[in-house]
Amino acid sequence: MERCLFIYNPESGKGKIKNKEKYIVDRLSSKFDVEVVHSQYAGNISKVILERGNEFSIIVGAGGDGTLNEIIDCVMRLENKPKIGYIPSGTVNDVAHSLYIPRKTKKAVENILTGQPFSHDIMKINDRYGIYVCAAGLFTDTSYVTDQKIKKKLGKVAYMFNGAKSIFKTKAVNLKLSYEGGEIEGKYAIILINNSRYTAGMKVNRYVNLNDGLVDVMLVESKKDIVKFHTIVRTIFMFLRGINHYINKKHVHHFQLHEFKVETGDNTVINLDGEKVSAGSFNVEVIKSGVEIIVPKIHKLQKCIKNI
Repeated sequence: MERCLFIYNPESGKGKIKNKEKYIVDRLSSKFDVEVVHSQYAGNISKVILERGNEFSIIVGAGGDGTLNEIIDCVMRLENKPKIGYIPSGTVNDVAHSLYIPRKTKKAVENILTGQPFSHDIMKINDRYGIYVCAAGLFTDTSYVTDQKIKKKLGKVAYMFNGAKSIFKTKAVNLKLSYEGGEIEGKYAIILINNSRYTAGMKVNRYVNLNDGLVDVMLVESKKDIVKFHTIVRTIFMFLRGINHYINKKHVHHFQLHEFKVETGDNTVINLDGEKVSAGSFNVEVIKSGVEIIVPKIHKLQKCIKNI
């Protein structure tokens, strides 16, 4: 029987997963030899996976996109990479939306038991790994400056509230993007590096291919050092309508890239999968089919994701 590590923070998500732990373990035990680890402190998940991840054929994590990012970052550092099962229990759960992983706990567990592995591309940002989005500029600090207590009470509204407070004082990002065959330099409201159908709870990239070795890069121009209202509106509509509607707009630059470098100021904060990971210039490398995540066996997913 395959060995399974089930790891989560019992205090997160109002104790939602803790209350269902017995059910989850009982169901997983029908297929796997399950070991449960409760995360006790920040970085505990990383410590356990880095030290013992090679012992398991599958790691099941419960939490939000940040928890999934932590698991993926560690799995990418292991010699023998276990598959990943995901039980989404965060505020937004973009990756679950993107992969049609059920948000209901019982259905998510059944997906782990009956689904199929999907080889998902991974982004390497300097020395960190992420799965679905990297960004700098407008809106990109909202996820990690929003108070956890407010997140629990208000959910997505908390992100919107904090975003509204910050957008009218956002400074444009001065950067140079260098890639094989060219470069572009200027002042931008946002740089969005995307490999997901959903970002910030919105269907930003409905035609994305999640395992083609490429990411979509969007640069929204800003004429001023402080991002003006009309540029903010353009960016909001890009998120609401999806990036495909803006690929040919003159104020937006779009690239599909495998490897590139972004040079910017040391104070420019970089957000990876909703978490602040670094500041300043960074290198991006797309690792094709970097991890295997268990996804549903459904026709809708097969139409959306190529080569599954």
